[in-house]
Amino acid sequence: MNQYLDIHPDVAAAVAAGKPVVALESTIISHGMPWPQNAETAKKVEQIIRDNGAVPATIAIIDGRLKAGLSNDEIDILGKAGLSVTKCSRRDLPFVVAQKQHGATTVAATMIIAAMAGIKVFSTGGIGGVHRGAQQTFDVSADLQELAKTDVAVVCAGAKSILDLALTREYLETQGVPVLGYRTDTLPAFYTRESDQTVDYNMPSASDIADFIKAKWEMQLHGGAIIANPIPEEFAMNSNVIDTAINQALEEMDAQGVAGKESTPFLLARVAQLTGGDSLASNIQLVFNNARLATEIAVALSK
Repeated sequence: MNQYLDIHPDVAAAVAAGKPVVALESTIISHGMPWPQNAETAKKVEQIIRDNGAVPATIAIIDGRLKAGLSNDEIDILGKAGLSVTKCSRRDLPFVVAQKQHGATTVAATMIIAAMAGIKVFSTGGIGGVHRGAQQTFDVSADLQELAKTDVAVVCAGAKSILDLALTREYLETQGVPVLGYRTDTLPAFYTRESDQTVDYNMPSASDIADFIKAKWEMQLHGGAIIANPIPEEFAMNSNVIDTAINQALEEMDAQGVAGKESTPFLLARVAQLTGGDSLASNIQLVFNNARLATEIAVALSK
């Protein structure tokens, strides 16, 4: 057992018994939306997972302790603290633990802590990737490196459409990370169901996905897998509307000199403003949708 890790009793019991568990990240709580909507959404996602037959494990750092599974009070702590909470990727975990601070986990950090706790399936909104203009900035999310080496399957609505999807796709291919589309041939672009990028394999069911990742790991082919789950049609945004908002937000970000790990929260918040809150509503619905599919996969994998 990792000396820095606290596993919630419900999560520990489920993992020990081979029952389905779904990990959830916490950056969406602190950096993804305002209080109290952030905490309400996080608790609703946990309830969706319970209702569909698995145990939720929201992952974060509280007072320097890695947490696999949060109480409602701990979710509220992150929700109220908001942007003052350190956004943690792999490089940030030692600092936040050593300083006994609170930390909200990105996709990369959530995968690390989930793997420590023995959790194999993780549900999020969208993964990080290669940022637009990376040819000059070298701005590539640490999520992609983590997917290449950590044995956790990540259910998402594709890569965030603020990214360069073609370069993200190339990077994943180079790292040997499989991109599975759930009933889709194209990579979803977060707010929209389709993009001009393909997936590696169109998977018709959760049990097919479970069979794939079981075979992958039993062959010692280490690293994660992306399960790209398109946003439900009724909540998808018009691609022209979202692209216009993203392009304006990118121009403003460059003008204001925002860079590094501050860029994604800035862009998501600005896009939400420019779309009159429609993008935030879509974001919440795709998170719920991903939680349902991740639970189905976790249940199938546990069998």
